[in-house]
Amino acid sequence: MKYMKGFSMLFLLVTGTFACKTEMVEKFDELALETGGYMRTVTPFPVVAATFSASRANMAGTRMELVAEAVTPNAGDLFASYDLFIRFVDTTPANGTRTTAVLPLRVIPASAYAKDPTTGYPRLTLIVTGAEALTATQLTNADVLAGDRFEITGTMRLTNGRSFNAANTSVNITGGAFYSSPFFYRLNVVN
Repeated sequence: MKYMKGFSMLFLLVTGTFACKTEMVEKFDELALETGGYMRTVTPFPVVAATFSASRANMAGTRMELVAEAVTPNAGDLFASYDLFIRFVDTTPANGTRTTAVLPLRVIPASAYAKDPTTGYPRLTLIVTGAEALTATQLTNADVLAGDRFEITGTMRLTNGRSFNAANTSVNITGGAFYSSPFFYRLNVVN
């Protein structure tokens, strides 16, 4: 019994010594992580898909207008451009089906943005008129009816060659009210 108790104590001591042995793990280097960016919609807040409308009777005078803020590390220093694309979705077959493919709309360089004095990030008032949407999709007033829509998507390009849009950004960024960055805007045609 005396030997059994001593052997048990020795066994526990050896097991405990080897069980606690760990390998050294390198410190996590936060500065070496790759980071991205997103285009925050400041106003209207929160932005929803049905926020913007274009009057069919006054396509030249109606527009989608929002204040966009380019958010990247170092207060937007990595921001290169915001590329906009457009497509027309024809939901009213009474005048024919004119749905288009995704077409380039406009490239807005970072130089067009100005640093906001409060946040320090680059901001721009982004405007797309109904007439501009018609021109980009090569449509006329007769091709659109109330109920149709223009879908505008954005791609944020960074100076390091990376780009971000709705397809490669998490739902926390695109769908969350905090980030308000859908990379997608809908211009609904109304009467």
